Amino acid sequence: MRFIYTFIFYLITPLLLLRLLWRGIKAPAYWQRWLERFGLFTTLPVKNCLWIHAVSMGEVQAAIPIVQALQTNFPDHPLLITTMTPTGSQRVTEVFGNQVWHVYLPYDLPGSITRFLNRTKPSLLILMETELWPNLLHACQNIPIVLANGRLSVNSAKGYLRIAKLTQQMLNNITVIAAQTKLDAYRFTLLGAALSKIRVTGSIKFDTSLPIPETTLRQKWGIKRKVWIAASTHAGEEEIILEVFARLKAEFKDLLLVLVPRHPERFNQVAKLCGQFVLARRTKDDVNANTEIYLGDTMGELAMLYTIADVAFVGGSLVPVGCHNLLEPAAVGLPVIMGPHVFECAEICRQLLVAQAASQITDSTQLYKTIKIYLADTRLAKETGDNGRLFVQKNQGALQRLLDIIFPLINSKSSPHNLLLSIS
Repeated sequence: MRFIYTFIFYLITPLLLLRLLWRGIKAPAYWQRWLERFGLFTTLPVKNCLWIHAVSMGEVQAAIPIVQALQTNFPDHPLLITTMTPTGSQRVTEVFGNQVWHVYLPYDLPGSITRFLNRTKPSLLILMETELWPNLLHACQNIPIVLANGRLSVNSAKGYLRIAKLTQQMLNNITVIAAQTKLDAYRFTLLGAALSKIRVTGSIKFDTSLPIPETTLRQKWGIKRKVWIAASTHAGEEEIILEVFARLKAEFKDLLLVLVPRHPERFNQVAKLCGQFVLARRTKDDVNANTEIYLGDTMGELAMLYTIADVAFVGGSLVPVGCHNLLEPAAVGLPVIMGPHVFECAEICRQLLVAQAASQITDSTQLYKTIKIYLADTRLAKETGDNGRLFVQKNQGALQRLLDIIFPLINSKSSPHNLLLSIS
């Protein structure tokens, strides 16, 4: 089955390159570093490398505390982080600079993977969330492989079941599957994973360090001003958000909308959509009394921007993307609102709703009504936000459980004990 997969992959490789060209029209970074995608590099670590693969921005963000733990407890091991997108690559550089090695993960072709492994010689592979590549996992079967923060949505599980035999082979090559929830663990067993390999550790996103509130920025805007943040939005959502914002402005004259698109290549496009409003951009402007929309056109600042808001809508949920991180706004005590499409984080969504820390809406009318309620009823907004903060606090500890799995697998003379005490 893997040979058939490889043959098909070779056939579609020209299409992958065309896709890079196409995506590069909006994000020119996709036109760069193509050799890395075929396992060709200038410099890379060559011995005892600890390797973390995080596809894009969200996975890199989740991996940060793991990388910091490895830096602290295994300083003699080179650290390599691979990504697949420019946004993920940019985030690695912003956070770690030259403290770690970083390249794009090569395409899952035998030659590309072999060249990559010959240069890096990893002693451990940590895959963030669910990144299953048949040739990669086959080539790495002689080193420990940890699937960290593992999750499987219903749609993903169905997709893997279509190639059940190949999926089972991949899962057999993994040493430990650290699943976020019991439901995720169950779906992995349905795909053929051995029960002995599965641990339910929870989501490490509960353990993300809280940002320092931007009190100075808030004071510039005026403490009494109401702020609604619409975060990680996608095409098709901004139009709905702007329509709702226009309606809300009729009742909350000083309302400020903080709008943060998910992908940087869309920043300018979204700015044009906001043409009817007085717009300020994070990269260029301060907010003044006349500003109606503040466009978050930077990367890596979303957690901070949540701290200046009164209520949050999380994007990717009004369109069928599957929703993004709901825990960041909950952790800082914001009422959280999401749309109907939450299949990528269904269990977290369900738990937030049960904890009365969030609201789920289906359309623009419900979004308008829900935002209006939270803006008008500060007591309800505070209670809902407090419920979210408490929910996050009660579910922390996944990071330590995950590290208790990873550390014994590393061939080192070090004997780390409690990581959470050693991270600054």
